[in-house]
Amino acid sequence: MTKVDPGALERLVDALPDGAVLTDPDLIAGYRQDWAADPDAGTPIAVVRATCTEDVQAVMRWASQHRVPVVPRGAGSGLSGGSSAVDGGIVLSTERMRAITVDPIARVAVTEPGLLNVEVKKAAAEHGLWYPPDPSSYEICSIGGNAATNAGGLCCVKYGVTTDYVLGMQVVLADGTAIRLGGPLLKDVAGLSLTKLFVGSEGTLGIITELTLRLIPAQLPASTVVASFPSVESAADAVLAISGQIRPAMLEFMDHASINAVEDAIHMGLDRNARALLLAQSDTPGAAGAREIENIVGACEKNGAKEVFATDDPAEGEAFTVARRAVFPAVQAIGSLLLEDVGVPMQQLPALITGVESIAEDCDVQICTVAHAGDGNTHPLIVFDPTDPDMTERAHAAFSRVIDLAITLGGTITGEHGVGRLKRDFLPGQLGDDVMELNRRVKTALDPLGILNPGAVFP
Repeated sequence: MTKVDPGALERLVDALPDGAVLTDPDLIAGYRQDWAADPDAGTPIAVVRATCTEDVQAVMRWASQHRVPVVPRGAGSGLSGGSSAVDGGIVLSTERMRAITVDPIARVAVTEPGLLNVEVKKAAAEHGLWYPPDPSSYEICSIGGNAATNAGGLCCVKYGVTTDYVLGMQVVLADGTAIRLGGPLLKDVAGLSLTKLFVGSEGTLGIITELTLRLIPAQLPASTVVASFPSVESAADAVLAISGQIRPAMLEFMDHASINAVEDAIHMGLDRNARALLLAQSDTPGAAGAREIENIVGACEKNGAKEVFATDDPAEGEAFTVARRAVFPAVQAIGSLLLEDVGVPMQQLPALITGVESIAEDCDVQICTVAHAGDGNTHPLIVFDPTDPDMTERAHAAFSRVIDLAITLGGTITGEHGVGRLKRDFLPGQLGDDVMELNRRVKTALDPLGILNPGAVFP
């Protein structure tokens, strides 16, 4: 780590708007960690709250000159330690970059990265349009962070993930160069697909300062099915049966521990005795939508559901969706969490879910599992007490075993949260040596000094 003299830091302060640079230790402390609460997060020398692309350029030019690491940060809602601060570095926050314009003719939104996902949705809705990607944290996560991690959400089984909606961007490279990639075109194959390279790069290749997002017509009202099951196996089998017939607008899974954590938190009247619950929706209109609901109900009943409830009341459907979104904070109220984000091919979903149950029993830890079941992306949440060394060791052992299980089943260590720092050391096990080396070559080409989010993604 290069030690920065006070005079150099003062020159950075002078190059930026008043109040953009924070050096007060008490204020800096709030920018050290994201929601993953990485215990190894460092202490930066300053936090920069950029207001525009030019601010970001000034920071990167200064950082390149002095070889100071820069950790980009959105809303701090990440779950993989991707924005954990590093000692002696700069945290570059985009929270103040919040401009947005919507073009209803081209059906695009041009937005700065600090706007929240929910605010992008609201801006689109004012023009009768919809931005589909919807992480459970959509009310508090930034659109820039969504792009940096290629976030997904509840609707992605039918509507896709963030990369499917990013048409273009402005990005600042490690040396301070600002480039524009893509734009408001649905079809554009000129040159390499560099826009897609930066989506999901977790701030290791450049800092996104503007996004051009594809919008679609507003979603039609959805019908909802909620089914409770006597076992996770039967629920997983129902997921495969549903997916083999239709592509629902939503297909979510909650296990027994998750159901009870949510019921403790918001008192929805969920079946506390159920071993698993499925939440499915169809937004297909008319008779075709009615048939989809019939297929979902039939698949649940044929696979042993104890109770199946169907409704076309949007308010009732939204209430169950709120319950599903409440899982993370509800489980977090039980204890500290190690958050998994593993995904597998659909046919391996039953093996993954039952395997996680076995790992919880073997390691003697509580694991609450929820899943975007329709696309095989699961979130086993390992609950532990960090003040108990033995339990902490068992929790980390379970964390590793869940990742190994996913890889063995042909899956991924992260479906939507990103690698960050918490899963960095597991990445070679999934990608292999040749692909890891290719990743490193791309990283080195764009960030030869290694100052962009060091310690994230790359072991």
